[in-house]
Order: sequence, then C-alpha cells, then structure tokens
Amino acid sequence: MIRERIYAIRSRSVCDSNSAVVVNWQIARMRSLSLILLCATLIGSQYNTLRAAQSFATTINSVQPKMVKIYGAGGIRGLEAYQSGFLISPVGHILTTWSYVLDTDTETVTIVLDDGRRFDAKLLGADPRIEIAVLKIDATELPFFDLDSAVDLSAGSRVLAFSNVFAVAAGNEPVSVLHGSVAANTNLAARRGAYATTYRGAAYILDAMTNNPGAAGGALTDRRGQLAGLLGKELRNSLDNTWLNYALPIPEIKASVDEILAGNARPISSAPDRRRPIESITLASLGIVLVPDVVSKTPPYIDRVRPGTPAAEADLRPDDLILFANDRLVNSSKILREELIYIDRIDEVRLVVQRMQQLIEVSLFAE
Repeated sequence: MIRERIYAIRSRSVCDSNSAVVVNWQIARMRSLSLILLCATLIGSQYNTLRAAQSFATTINSVQPKMVKIYGAGGIRGLEAYQSGFLISPVGHILTTWSYVLDTDTETVTIVLDDGRRFDAKLLGADPRIEIAVLKIDATELPFFDLDSAVDLSAGSRVLAFSNVFAVAAGNEPVSVLHGSVAANTNLAARRGAYATTYRGAAYILDAMTNNPGAAGGALTDRRGQLAGLLGKELRNSLDNTWLNYALPIPEIKASVDEILAGNARPISSAPDRRRPIESITLASLGIVLVPDVVSKTPPYIDRVRPGTPAAEADLRPDDLILFANDRLVNSSKILREELIYIDRIDEVRLVVQRMQQLIEVSLFAE
C-alpha cells in the first residue's frame, strides 16, 4: 500500500510537471505569435506608407512636365513679373490666367518648361470676362493636359495645386505642390462687391494657401493628377482683408479656350493686312477722353466723357476700363486708337468696359 501511494504521488507530480511545461510552452508560443503579428503589422504599415509615398511621388512626377513658368511684365512694387501656366496641347499651347504679366511691350512673354528650356510665347487670345489667356510656343511632342478629360470635384475632394509660387522655380526645378481639399463648390457672383473680379461663374474654394504671388494660372488636380481647374488670381476680401483661395473649374472655361484656339474669339488687335476705311471713327467722335498716354502700355482708362455725346448717352463713366472694341482685345490706349482706325465712321462700335467688378457692353455710333 505504501509503495502504491508513493508511486501514485510520483505519477501525479510527473503529470503536474508535464502540464506546467505544456502551459508554459503554450504561453511562450502565444507570445511569439503576438510578436510576429506585431512585427507583421508594423512592416505592413511601413510598406503601405512607403507605397502611398511612392504613388504620391509618381503622381507629382507625372504632372510636373506639363507645368510651365511664365515671366513677363511687372517688377514694379506689388506687381510680380511672373505667374504659372500649363500645357494643353502637344504643340505648345498654354493655358494661364489673364493678368498684367502678359501685358508686355513686345506682346511676347518668356516660358520656361519643366526641363529648363526657354521659349518666347505669343499671346493667341484672352478673355478677361473669365480671366483666362492662351499662349503659344514653338515646340512639339510636349506632355500636356487634355481639357476634355478634366474631372469634376465636390466639397471634400482631396486635391493638389501645382504652381510657381513665389518664383521658387527658375529653370528645370519643379514647381511647388500644395495638397488640400475642396472646402466648397460655389459661385463667385455671391462675393460680388467683396472680391474684385469680373468672373461670375462656379469656382472651387480651397483650403490650401494657393493665393500667393506666382500661383495664378497653376493647375488644380485630384490626387491622381487628373486636371480639375485653373488656379485663380490673387483676390482679397475688401470687407475683412482676407485672401480667397480658389480655382476655376475647367468645364466653366473650356468653351472660351476652344474659341481662342479656333481663332474665333478675342483676337489680338491690329493685323497689318486689314483694310482701312476712307473716314475712320475716333475717340473724339464718340466723346471719350482717355487718361494721358504717358507710357507705351498705358491702359485705356476713360478720363472723362463729354456731355451730349454717344459715350454719355451710353452711360460710360470716368475710370471705366475699355477691354474690347468690336470683339478685339485692346490692352493699351495705343492699341485702342489703332483699332478704331479700321472701323468706318458710319459703323457701330461695340465696347466692353470694366467698371470695378462689373463688365458692361455698350454700342455706340459716332456723331
């Protein structure tokens, strides 16, 4: 009996010892598995982060060759002589914002491509109504954005903004990239009186700081690098002095771009082969007196309107800026006078003038 009890005790001790070993081995195994899972999670997270970064870099690299830097008029205090643009055809058509930068004495501006090549660009046409312009350089086989493939964005859409902000890029350096989202898709007409702009269409309001010198004319894309909009000009709210970060949706401006490319709208004035009438119309016959033409590119602002004249009857006023004469862009007093030379005294004169934030169209007949 004593031997049997001793054997039973020994057997139980061996079993307890084996159970403890099994339990300890299972705990160690679970800890190893947990450590392996933790390592796998960390590696997977790092891989996903690296993959996202590589995808982000790939998107940016695909867009950069389509961007251009634009250098033109300016240099005076508060007027930077640069802005941004992007290619919209393989043969050198460039979409940008209409601004004083494009208002040069020679009617050409300097374009710097992503690879550092420099070209003189000619202004094909502009539409100050929606504040766009199309330039052309002599080049071929260029990467470009297809306006027909532009995407629509909604509030909350994540976006990238490409532009030569603060002229950081001068040669083959890439332009700056900001990331953010669309805060709202609204109509700028609602801000009439607060923001000085002639544009009255839909706009993307952005939460990225795109409203800085040089950013105007840049490209707004989605996170995949698909074109969505044109970065707008610098706009400050006259009520609270805040800046507005916005972009013009491509569908809102595409029709005007197509017209310019087709040569059907907003042509540049003074073609040498145009026929002059026997008796041309003059500013005096319309009753318009412009501000003194002291420099070669003095804008055609109205200084005063003579009473009882066609201009007075059409309610033209001092400080109105004449933008178009018979659908031709007149960006200086000199060009306006030259344009009137080709209009017969008995014909109608159609003027588009900017009065603060308004665009006004009038028809005049000389006295």
